Amino acid sequence: AGYWAQKWFFRWGPQDGIPGMLKNMDLVRHVREAIGVANDIMFDCWMGWDYSYAAKMLEQISQYNVRWVEEPLPADRISEYAALRNGTNVPLATGEHEYTRWGFLQLLQADAVDVIQADPDWAGGLTEMVKICTLASAYGKPVIPHGHSVLPALHLIASQPETVCPMAEFLIKHQPAAQFFHKTYVEPQDGAFALPTGPGLGIEIDQSRVLKRARVT
Repeated sequence: AGYWAQKWFFRWGPQDGIPGMLKNMDLVRHVREAIGVANDIMFDCWMGWDYSYAAKMLEQISQYNVRWVEEPLPADRISEYAALRNGTNVPLATGEHEYTRWGFLQLLQADAVDVIQADPDWAGGLTEMVKICTLASAYGKPVIPHGHSVLPALHLIASQPETVCPMAEFLIKHQPAAQFFHKTYVEPQDGAFALPTGPGLGIEIDQSRVLKRARVT
């Protein structure tokens, strides 16, 4: 598929103590050594850390040129995100659990984030996503849509300058289920997506996979 960036997931947090922290550090080191310096690496924390643990981890992995660390803290701890960002050279990403442009405005005004990850399904739809992109561009922050729904994300990205939406996220294990009923499976080829040419978002249902129909009232 020509992937030129990879995102991995930290499995250990504050509850796992020093042994868990060492395992997280080993993961970053092994990934960087395996794919070399020419590809980007990112790591997702699942909002599972606290400020103290996150600060220590970011210090330890800063040497590996990580493109971003995602959601090290729960989404609403904006002041802690700002303090964390002020103390590290590792970019911070968050936003999949933020909603509407007003929520993102708080993150941007606090200078608490490097990468905005609004989710097209959750943040208010494509109309709201365009407004979030406009807001983020005014603060010089990129928007990389959270990767639940590829097709809405692709249409959003295509509507924006590359400096605003520089890449699409593709969750390899999630997409087979997310696109199960789609006639055409959309995935990157040679590191890029082809934008669908069909009407709307380009989703066409594979009727052979519909086993039962029911009217919802």
